[in-house]
Amino acid sequence: MLDINALDRVLNQIFKDTLDALDRRKMQVYDVLENSRLEVSRLSEELTEVKKELLDVRAQVDDLSYKGEKAALRLMEIRKNFNKYADEVIKNVYDHTYNLQLEIFKLGEKEKVLEQQYAQFEKSLQQFRGIKERAEKIISQVGVVYSFLGSGLNDLSSKIGEYRQAQSLALSIIKAQEEERKRLAREIHDSPAQSMVNIVMRAEYCLKLLDLDPAKVREELVALQELVRMSLMDVRKIIFDLRPMVLDDLGLVPAIKRYLSDYRLQNGHPIEFLFSGLQRRLDASVEVALFRIVQEAVTNIRKHARADNALVKVEVLDNKIHIHIKDDGLGFEQDKVMVEQSAGGYGLVGIRERVQLLKGEMRITSSPGNGTALCVSVPTGY
Repeated sequence: MLDINALDRVLNQIFKDTLDALDRRKMQVYDVLENSRLEVSRLSEELTEVKKELLDVRAQVDDLSYKGEKAALRLMEIRKNFNKYADEVIKNVYDHTYNLQLEIFKLGEKEKVLEQQYAQFEKSLQQFRGIKERAEKIISQVGVVYSFLGSGLNDLSSKIGEYRQAQSLALSIIKAQEEERKRLAREIHDSPAQSMVNIVMRAEYCLKLLDLDPAKVREELVALQELVRMSLMDVRKIIFDLRPMVLDDLGLVPAIKRYLSDYRLQNGHPIEFLFSGLQRRLDASVEVALFRIVQEAVTNIRKHARADNALVKVEVLDNKIHIHIKDDGLGFEQDKVMVEQSAGGYGLVGIRERVQLLKGEMRITSSPGNGTALCVSVPTGY
């Protein structure tokens, strides 16, 4: 007869060994990530310095080339009227022209070396950025697994009973994923956004340095500056999509309002929002799941519905929350779309899975030409 306690001890030991191995590998990846970050920072600085020096050399070459052309014209004039000029004047002009050509040649060689350095630094920077991104992705994935597995280390046998229900297991995974997304959002906000600001400042600095063809160069740099600012806005939008801060600070309803407001600004199509019931905070995992449901449904409207009007209604009761999302768009054949979900579909399977994890109910009403109505009801007792 099998000894339950012995099996439990064996499982716990296997579990612990697995976590220890994960932890060791995670630290190794952390080392790779930290080294790649340092290299990215160093290469970025060196690339900036080389670019600055390269621009300076090019400006000197252009300036000397202009002087060289003037000297060449002067030399041609002397050759035509050789007898009119003193020997010392002729010698000075020849020496000046020669020195200019020699300096231009030296600067040209220096420019080639700097261009090679710039290309090499740029290539290395791209490689280390790729390593850095890959390491961050691995750490994120390992973090989710470690967080999930670590929760069961103390008492594996009791956790087996707790995780028999698929809903509880999947909900724990969602919580771990959302925590990781929150961390990633903070990192993106603290690093790329600040880098964008730095690029804008450097672009403004370049405007002051460049004297060659000022009108054209300044126009290009101003356009680049605006492009960087737009990139900064895109980064902040990504941050919001990963984890809207207002969801943590104020809750579900304000987060939905903010999301729909941003949607109107970005797409030009307003979506009406109605709220009724109790204004209160729900469990964080419930708020996140419901927000993702609204987000996915609105994305479906934008991508597929071609609707003129849409409505999101949220009703919070004592022990339930109802969300109704309607549009007057194209609609679809329900049976056909649900069958095609495995191939991409309209994201309805993802919505249905979230609703099931929350032990809720979902109802879809749609037909071609008559728009779509999505109704979700979930309990709030988590």
